Amino acid sequence: MHPTARRLAVLAVPALAAAGALLPAPREAAATVTETAGRAAAAPRPAVHEAAGTATEQRTVKKFWTVARMKAAKPLIASGTGDRHFAVGGFPLNAPAPTTPGPSAGTASTAARASSRTSGSSWTAGGTVTKTTGRVFFTVAKGSEAGRNASCSGTAVTSANKSVVFTAGHCVKLNGAFHANWVFVPGYDRGDRPDGTWPAITLLTTPQWNSSEDMNYDIAAAVVAPQDGKSLTDVVGGQGVVFNQPRGRQTYAFGYPAGAPYDGSKLVYCSGRTFDDHLGSRAQGLSCGMTGGSSGGPWFVGFDERTGSGLLNSVNSFKYNFASYWMFGPYFGPEAEAVYNTAQKTPLT
Repeated sequence: MHPTARRLAVLAVPALAAAGALLPAPREAAATVTETAGRAAAAPRPAVHEAAGTATEQRTVKKFWTVARMKAAKPLIASGTGDRHFAVGGFPLNAPAPTTPGPSAGTASTAARASSRTSGSSWTAGGTVTKTTGRVFFTVAKGSEAGRNASCSGTAVTSANKSVVFTAGHCVKLNGAFHANWVFVPGYDRGDRPDGTWPAITLLTTPQWNSSEDMNYDIAAAVVAPQDGKSLTDVVGGQGVVFNQPRGRQTYAFGYPAGAPYDGSKLVYCSGRTFDDHLGSRAQGLSCGMTGGSSGGPWFVGFDERTGSGLLNSVNSFKYNFASYWMFGPYFGPEAEAVYNTAQKTPLT
């Protein structure tokens, strides 16, 4: 295991809708689909993987995920294989600890003092976020954990096809292979699935994650199949998404951490002002004690505690071994826009 840094997966470690479909959020302006598509056109095309593309495959995947299998699913343990190592924060997994511990003491302490309302508390205020956020379940396809059932987090976002879930790159692909049996369970609560189980038709990630699993681009989306004739956001709603935003914003992060002291049974959140990662990655940090299984959970700006709605601006991605009190999430730039645009144009049949 990496002695210096690890994906949130190791701790056990989503855009804009068609006009009029975006959920409102205070003080924020979301780009139109046309603006988003124009900016994303310059970004490399995302990697696209067909998952459960037929009705028969979708039924099989849903049947696979019994209550017992979901309960037994654990967070990922992401480590290098052979002479190939994942880079986290600019340091290879087998490198010694850096002499400069993460963000400068002034930066980190200022961020914590100025912003942290919670570093990992149960969300009890209800609202849209309790329906749009959910657990992600899948079977690892390759590597030392091949064949093991694992969990992450994700969120339903507004989109043209009403069927897009955003999550982290390592929650759809790891060790060079896309995961199998991929489903999204919105509103998961102590084993209950109030709004069903939604198998993925298509999995997408950034080309940088696809080719080299670059933590700066640890971003992914899934397009899920309709259930009982209804699309995902028709059932649970969807959060808006923004890209290319200023850094250092007040942010709310959500997820289903399943590593101790959590057990993945309920929705947890952190809030605070983000800070830049000065260890070498281009990610943003947040004071947050969530553990593995929260990977892929949403980061919102312009979040309204009264309504539970906001604008997705990153996802839970990784932590450093020596700073478990910080969470890091990738910057949502053109690459994230391209993933979103490709996902929302993906047909459902």
